[in-house]
Amino acid sequence: MRLDGGLVRRKIGTSPNSKRSFWRLVSKEWRELFASRSYWLLLLMIGPLVGHGFITAVGLYAEASGTGGPAALAQGLTPLDGILVPAFGAYDLAATFLFPFVAIRMISAEKQSGGLKLLLQLPGSLATKVGAKALVLLGGWIVTLLPGLLAIGLWKFYGGHLYAPETLNLLLGHFLRAMLSAGFGFAAAALAENAASAAIITLGFTVGTWALDFIAAGRGGFLQQLAAYTPAATLRFFEHGLLRLNIFVAMLAISVAGFALAGIWLHPGRSWRFRLLGTVTLALTLALIMVGANGVRASWDASENRRNSFSRADEAALSQIRQPLRITVVLSPEDPRLTDYEQNVLRKLRRVLPRLEVDYSSSSRTGLFEKPEDHYGEIWYEMNGQRAMERSTIEEVVLEQIYKLAGINPAAHSDENAFSGYPLSVKPRGASWIFYGLWPLLTVAAWWVQNRSR
Repeated sequence: MRLDGGLVRRKIGTSPNSKRSFWRLVSKEWRELFASRSYWLLLLMIGPLVGHGFITAVGLYAEASGTGGPAALAQGLTPLDGILVPAFGAYDLAATFLFPFVAIRMISAEKQSGGLKLLLQLPGSLATKVGAKALVLLGGWIVTLLPGLLAIGLWKFYGGHLYAPETLNLLLGHFLRAMLSAGFGFAAAALAENAASAAIITLGFTVGTWALDFIAAGRGGFLQQLAAYTPAATLRFFEHGLLRLNIFVAMLAISVAGFALAGIWLHPGRSWRFRLLGTVTLALTLALIMVGANGVRASWDASENRRNSFSRADEAALSQIRQPLRITVVLSPEDPRLTDYEQNVLRKLRRVLPRLEVDYSSSSRTGLFEKPEDHYGEIWYEMNGQRAMERSTIEEVVLEQIYKLAGINPAAHSDENAFSGYPLSVKPRGASWIFYGLWPLLTVAAWWVQNRSR
């Protein structure tokens, strides 16, 4: 039996309906995904990882809620910080160290076995085939979310509270994070000769983004703007309950660019000139999108306690400011005051002041050897040709100084943002059996059934 292009087309089934051909291709890729040992290992490991995070989080949440007594700081007890972020932290680990190798296998296995040449003979363009692989891979990621959804169900069963917007926002963040990993895995597998080389490229990229985060911390300028789009930094916004349009667009664009780069380099019949020209064009397009996204200020605070927002009265007052505001911060990156200032003031100001510029002028990383004459600890505010200095990082003090420079009346403070918190002292009943016993058992059983059916 000859396995030429015509026979392959007859075996798969050629139809004038391109949609039917596409979904047949998706079905083929889905079967190949579940034939991958790397994907089954991911499924096997994700349950205990989520379970460990969830069980630990419930125990710590119960302690903070005052086991046997009242909670000491009830307003600080939010399910987002206390339960969801720790439990779903397992998916960040999986997207960093496990999921890229599942993506690499989908490309490298066909390159090394010669199956890529047969794949190219099937109906449809190469872009369609890469799109089918990407769709199946992201569908596989959704399957891995089952332990996380089980954790959410258990928390509700225990009587815990969940706020839908911040929960969905966190799930969206982890999905986009997985898309980044999948896109880069595809690109690395298409560029590299084999799976081992692609894995090294992927790990090198991961370590490089960590280094960029560390170097850019508290430095300001272009480097800090670039570091805001690393995988760890982008996920952090979603973990804080913040949905920023520029982050969403950037993550989506980088992910699609990874899949597109794989499509450019996968076809063995294409010349080096075509590949290089396509890569340069793709890089320029991505750069333009990133520059445009960086200028977008739209964002939505999905957190229930409005942690990313000032009071509505303060936001209304700040929206009257049209002049540029320049802030010079003389604090080192490792100074806890800078962390407090970034989280409680600057993050909120960036959402309401479109012409805000922040400079970091500390000469050392720790601030231990800063001299008094270097003005360490000072925070300067400049607007309308006027300058003022404050050392406080308290929200009320900072806003008062900005109102003075802008020449507007300060907003009347109210208790609208008072958040009572959701203390809950419970034990993670049954969670150990589900995540450490039932989930691995079901995964192994499903793998055995699938293997036997093949």
